[in-house]
Amino acid sequence: MDIATLIGLVSAFGLVGYAIAAGVGIAAFIDTQSLLIVVGGTIGATFINYPLAQVLGAGKVAKNAFLYKIINPKDVITQMIDFSNRARREGILALEEVVGDTDNAFLKKGIQLAVDGEDPQAIENILDTEISWLKDRHRIGAEIFSTMGAFAPALGLIGTLVGLVGMLQNMDDPSTIGPSMAVALLTTFYGALFANLLFNPLAGKLRTRSSEEVLVWELTREGVLAISAGDNPRMVEQRLSAFLAPKFRETQED
Repeated sequence: MDIATLIGLVSAFGLVGYAIAAGVGIAAFIDTQSLLIVVGGTIGATFINYPLAQVLGAGKVAKNAFLYKIINPKDVITQMIDFSNRARREGILALEEVVGDTDNAFLKKGIQLAVDGEDPQAIENILDTEISWLKDRHRIGAEIFSTMGAFAPALGLIGTLVGLVGMLQNMDDPSTIGPSMAVALLTTFYGALFANLLFNPLAGKLRTRSSEEVLVWELTREGVLAISAGDNPRMVEQRLSAFLAPKFRETQED
């Protein structure tokens, strides 16, 4: 569980809700028509903008903002150094048995390619393709939420226009002015709320998670290539530590 995401959502919506409740009250900010325009319009526009499969897949990607197992890059380096030591002592074929116990499909594929004696350039091309597709999948997921973050305020503006039209058409009936103005203002409020407290922050978190996972995959790729090339463990460590920030790199080398 990503505590930061949970804390952010609870604090953002909670504090806004508390501020509203302490003022005019929550009931004044609840309007079904406004919600339908913003939420329904945003979802509908998103389905128009993207293929059905991508929109439905965005829900699965979104869980990475809440449920995500963080892999420490230094742990990956330590694992690759251990593999390198084993390969030098027992031969690279010994890694086939070791890697069989891991649930990391990307690592398993890379080591299997090395064990099979594939050319390092071929291994690099295959793993680079895997990383490229990973980036593309993550990009689409984050992009969908960014797009929803752009649509929501626009739908809020549309709702404002709807409310103003309703108000102007019934100026002779003062009792309709209040409800029409509520629609006009609350749709703008809902659009800004969902865009800035939900959709855009989720897109940002997904981009961060993507960067973290891509770093781990790139470390794994370099480790596999180093082992395939027969580099000694110290060289593997130096090669992989270059991916880390200096302060973490120094810790790894100590």
